[in-house]
Amino acid sequence: MGYVTKTLWKLTICAMLVATLGCSDSKEKQQKEQKEQTLQDSHNARHNAAKPNIVILATGGTIAGAVDSSLQTTGYQAGVLSIESLLQSVPELASIANLESEQIANIDSADMNEEIWLKLAKRVNTLLKSSQVDGVVITHGTDTMEESAFFLHLVAKSDKPIVFVGAMRPSTALSADGPKNLYNAISLAANPESKGKGVMVVMNDRIQSARYVSKTHTLNVNAFASPNAGDMGYILDGKAFFYTIPAKPHTLQSEFDVDKLDSLPKVDILYSYANDNSQVAAQALFNHGTKGLVIAGSGAGSIHKNHKDMLKKLMQNGLVVVQNSRVNNGLVIANEADSKLGFISSYDLNPQKARVLLMLALSKTDNNERIAKIFESY
Repeated sequence: MGYVTKTLWKLTICAMLVATLGCSDSKEKQQKEQKEQTLQDSHNARHNAAKPNIVILATGGTIAGAVDSSLQTTGYQAGVLSIESLLQSVPELASIANLESEQIANIDSADMNEEIWLKLAKRVNTLLKSSQVDGVVITHGTDTMEESAFFLHLVAKSDKPIVFVGAMRPSTALSADGPKNLYNAISLAANPESKGKGVMVVMNDRIQSARYVSKTHTLNVNAFASPNAGDMGYILDGKAFFYTIPAKPHTLQSEFDVDKLDSLPKVDILYSYANDNSQVAAQALFNHGTKGLVIAGSGAGSIHKNHKDMLKKLMQNGLVVVQNSRVNNGLVIANEADSKLGFISSYDLNPQKARVLLMLALSKTDNNERIAKIFESY
């Protein structure tokens, strides 16, 4: 073999070795990168699995409201923004839980109705049956929030957290309270300590039980309180501190089930006042199909004589009457004479919540004594 031939052969061998080593290095690098990606994917999967899965059901309200001026906190249009828009405005939410959202409705809560209540309740029950859902947050207007929350408190069939949240100022306001309220609500729903406490309402860092909470101010951000029970707890930057739990039956302990209902019995509320002429309204409502009336009486449930005389006549024809008070604190217990006539005590429920309970009671029975027992229990 000549010198040139040997040299060419050596160069060829060297080139082959370099190519082989280069391919080997490249393959090793690719395998290393794939391994690192697999480890990262595994870490991400474990990280996501460690976070609870929360579903947000949106119904509209001020929290989704908007107006042209950032300084305006009244005169806005409620239920303008979608739930996706609300979630995108608070990117910190992704650190709390794995989130999914559904738009159940997008209305001013003054227009809330039983169709939405039933739709909401059935969806909550379906979602919480799944092992893949750890809790539900419901965005809602504040005007009727306490009614919707109490309704769910009585008909939801799960001990998983259910949290209502809203806002007193629209999303466009300079000092909008919705984003922080929403952050706190999702934090509360994601908290294992929230399990078994029934439906809760979170507003202005305060945790309230749906059984006792009421809207007590028309405009202030600190608009919700529980006059007869006090706060259920407090939430600070997503960390919850619980003080009390609701004493009355709720959720899994409740006898009410709406999964097979398409409507609810018609129940209305009437006030009693000086020179009361509500007997005309009572007669008209009864003629129009009202099955039950809640009377927001004066003081401890007193009803004007003219009004009361009409109610007695209508009760003989099947109307169910719950004696209540327009005073937002204290108890209403029918006296012995009124109880014998069929008037039902509402105890510490306000008129709007007494109406919710009467609707559900009438969905089970029209027996006056049985309904009186239901009010005593719930």
